[in-house]
Amino acid sequence: MNPSHLRREAEVLPLRQPPRSDDELASANHEEDDAFWKEARPTSVVRRYQALVDVKTEVGRARADALPESSLVSARRGTAQRQSEMRTPGPARRRASERQPAPGPTAAPSERARERRTEEPLRPALPSQKTARRYHWLMWLGLFWLTMVVGWVVLSALAGWWQTTLDDWRYGRPRTFQVDAVVGHGDSSANPSHFIALNLNRHVEIIEFPGGDATKARIYVGPVLVGPGQDLAPVTLSFQDVNGDGRPDMVVTIEDSHFFFINENGSFRPARPGEPLRFTSP
Repeated sequence: MNPSHLRREAEVLPLRQPPRSDDELASANHEEDDAFWKEARPTSVVRRYQALVDVKTEVGRARADALPESSLVSARRGTAQRQSEMRTPGPARRRASERQPAPGPTAAPSERARERRTEEPLRPALPSQKTARRYHWLMWLGLFWLTMVVGWVVLSALAGWWQTTLDDWRYGRPRTFQVDAVVGHGDSSANPSHFIALNLNRHVEIIEFPGGDATKARIYVGPVLVGPGQDLAPVTLSFQDVNGDGRPDMVVTIEDSHFFFINENGSFRPARPGEPLRFTSP
């Protein structure tokens, strides 16, 4: 038989293919089934996000669901790949206060790794960055006057308390003053007359013991005091000639006020209005 004739006959006749095995038939059926290439989603409630690939890098590539037959993987390798993807942590959440990226191509995985995580605390402002407050000079002036007023009130209250304490030690309560003097009412230097001045509930009373004899005691009624705290005002006595008749007269002093009793006819009488008097403060 001519060899050229045999060559032409072989080109005309179709080639006989060997019979396929069961595994090859199963793989061919799976290639035609699109459901076989769909990846099974994990049943876990954890959601994972996969970084999107830049569209520019996908130009000219074959789609993932149209891979050639040589890139098929076994079921066992696909299961291992899904488990590794489940262990991969998801992308970190971003704060609402952080600056959102401008719309454009999706960042590469290397850039995503540099994104800030939610757990990272914000840096506090440095003390040097805080601006100092400036106050108006009128505020300082007001504070100065307020301090002066409060200080004056406190010092006045303190001075009043201290004066009252001294009067309590010296005159007691009710306020009482005692003195001896020779006024010519049956007394002498050896037996002077004794005088007691009282502020009894704002009523001033003077008691005289001529020559120190209590049986001859005389009571002179002085003025009635009016005003706050006058029940604790001390009453003092002094003796000097205020009308010029040569006899010592009695002067009743209550704080800064003076009341005169004229020595006349062996006793004392209140001074009359308009009566000429000459008083020298001790």
